[in-house]
Amino acid sequence: MYTEQDVKRDTLKYFSGDELASKVWIEKYALRDLNGNLLEKTPADMHVRLAKEFSRIENKYPNPMLYDEIEYLLLNFKYFIPGGSVMFGVGNDYSFSSLGNCFVIGNEADSYGGIFQTDQEQVQLMKRRGGVGHDISHLRSKGSLVSNSARSSTGAVSFMPRYSNSTREVAQDGRRGALMLSMNITHPDIEDFIMSKDDLTKITGANISVKITDKFMNAISNNIGDREMTTWKKLIHQAWKTAEPGVLFWDKIIQNSPADCYADDGFKSVSTNPCGEVPLSPYDSCRLGSINLYSFVNEPFTDRAVFDWHLLEDVAYNSQRLMDNIVDLEAEKIDRIIDKITSDKEPLAIKMVELNLWAKIKTSLLNGRRTGLGMLGLADAGAALGLQYGTDKFMYWAEDIAKTIAISSYKSSVDMAMQRGAFPVCDPDLEKNPFLDRIYLELDGETQLNWGLFGRRNIANLSIAPTGTLAILAQVSSGIEPVFNLVYNRKRKITDGGEFNFTDATGDKWFEYEVRHKPYQKWVDELTVDQLMVHPVSPYDEATANEIDPVSKIKMQGRIQRWVDHSISITHNLPSTTTEEEVSNIYLQAWKEGCKGVTIYRDSCRDGVLTTKKSTISTFTQHDAPKRPKELECDVFVLNIKHKQFLVVVGLMEGKPYEVFAVLHTGKILINEGFIRKASRGKYDLYDKNGYLYLSDITSEMTQVEESTTRLISWGLRHGAGITFLVEQLSKVEGNGFQDFAKVIIRVLKKYIKDGIIPTGHTCENCGSTSLEYRDGCLTCMNCGNSKCG
Repeated sequence: MYTEQDVKRDTLKYFSGDELASKVWIEKYALRDLNGNLLEKTPADMHVRLAKEFSRIENKYPNPMLYDEIEYLLLNFKYFIPGGSVMFGVGNDYSFSSLGNCFVIGNEADSYGGIFQTDQEQVQLMKRRGGVGHDISHLRSKGSLVSNSARSSTGAVSFMPRYSNSTREVAQDGRRGALMLSMNITHPDIEDFIMSKDDLTKITGANISVKITDKFMNAISNNIGDREMTTWKKLIHQAWKTAEPGVLFWDKIIQNSPADCYADDGFKSVSTNPCGEVPLSPYDSCRLGSINLYSFVNEPFTDRAVFDWHLLEDVAYNSQRLMDNIVDLEAEKIDRIIDKITSDKEPLAIKMVELNLWAKIKTSLLNGRRTGLGMLGLADAGAALGLQYGTDKFMYWAEDIAKTIAISSYKSSVDMAMQRGAFPVCDPDLEKNPFLDRIYLELDGETQLNWGLFGRRNIANLSIAPTGTLAILAQVSSGIEPVFNLVYNRKRKITDGGEFNFTDATGDKWFEYEVRHKPYQKWVDELTVDQLMVHPVSPYDEATANEIDPVSKIKMQGRIQRWVDHSISITHNLPSTTTEEEVSNIYLQAWKEGCKGVTIYRDSCRDGVLTTKKSTISTFTQHDAPKRPKELECDVFVLNIKHKQFLVVVGLMEGKPYEVFAVLHTGKILINEGFIRKASRGKYDLYDKNGYLYLSDITSEMTQVEESTTRLISWGLRHGAGITFLVEQLSKVEGNGFQDFAKVIIRVLKKYIKDGIIPTGHTCENCGSTSLEYRDGCLTCMNCGNSKCG
């Protein structure tokens, strides 16, 4: 048993001072006894707990993995990271929680009894840490005749607030219930469903998605059908306005779902989990785990960086074994839950819904042995290799990642079928769909033969989840998302009466943290002048969530989806200026690219968990980098040093230096102010204040040294380096013909130093005093009056 103080101290050290990661692990995953006493000091203790349990299951079967092999995958969140419910629940005898992250429930009863049974089932699952989804398409439409005193139905949508409120009422240890409600596009009440979250203070406990058919999308693509077009416009408007509903391209989901080959055996998908990454049949569930891709880059952020493909194959193969072990561990958990319910003193009539629920879930669990192996850290792994997120090169590399994981996972599942047995309803003759055909053709001949002879161990293997808290613990980018921002605020919902510093419009309490992205910080900390000469641009340049082209991200989602048998949770961040027509085009593009679903978030349309720091969007302070607008006002300077004329242009945001361009220039410059317009990536044009193009593509005349230096200075200005600090660092530069150029920059930057700024480490050349201040841009001795202006 450890004190809270000791755990906080050691865990903060474990995460290298990352307060958010430390707090998340302590509050969500550290093992506690029934009195709340901490039994684990750091995540290293948790990983030992997990490894012991995985090893115990391995030893039930032939050719078990060794304990050391399992621990190697888990330690330091380096290679394989189980889902949050797994980290919390495995080896935890103090809690009766499920290891399942994702559940779908539901019955076909269009009655109050069926509606209330679903309501109770979702609550029972949520209290065991499960996220739940269910479809309401089977409920009759508004105004339909009913055989009770009401005479007509209030419609399917009228029950959404009930399900939402039930979700909000379930909260444990800072974890709130999570719910997905879906409806088919053909339902008569679909427009009411689409509008159901127009008021963001209502139905706050559920995400909503529309199940859309290919027939409907073909009508939209060809601009035919009055009802279809009216419905589409409402859907697009609401997505633009509130970021909901999301859409599920249901035909594409079913056509490529391995589990739906067994629809007659009870595996017909009807809805998804709350984040949409796992389509499921009623009473089926999924457990999640992710591979940390950033760990496979050797010598990251250098010109020697290389991705270890062979290691990824091995880790994916063995991670699938651990995912299958989690199925056995979940069966044990369900038995404990059923035993507890049975021993409770409540009357059997009250307990029957919950008992039947878990019995059905256990049956589906063991009949399908479904897993959800995915990935995180994709954006950081790409950046560490010098690949810019959103480019074609990044996209094809990312597809190769997904393909490698898929092939290794399926090979592992076939091998386990030989050693442990296939999932009980497995019949290789039924497994005919585009996804399985694609995998089969990539496997080696021996594995193909064994698939036909022995089947597979798991009905479906792969999913890409949001991995929000996992990414916090691993200190990398989440899922396949780009880095949200290099410095941003993250909100964590407070449901247990803990400390909070923000309350939203619905009254929910949050604690907001400032987050600085760790891999990017690593690049900054290890940056040298030599590296800047080779890579003068940050590896994250124009590659954060709000900077990338959404169409390129959609294309990447479609390419990766080819190698994921479930689905992908990904949000396409759009600027606030995005139009409804652009949102419509994005949704259409997603369908054409083969995506199974799409969700967008237009900046500022509603509160999000991740937000750009307020200071970066309301005022420019020299701490965090606001996104560069297309045009910036600028000051223009011409300086002469040793018979050489330099042109220096300083871009200004709210009157403060934001970027610098400097180049040896022989032409006449007759302006001292104007504006800089970004014409395209890396191209900046200088205009006078009347809009006349004065100099096209400023950087085209720069040498590599000039471009690298000004990029570094601009980066420093945008990300918090004070002007005085930059001036002092440039003053230290010596040799290689660089001094003249540095002096030019120093002279200009000094003009923006406020009077009274005190430099560090300087003494007066005249009297030796350390009482120096900047006055009118000149370093002035307050003792003798000596002044030096650079």
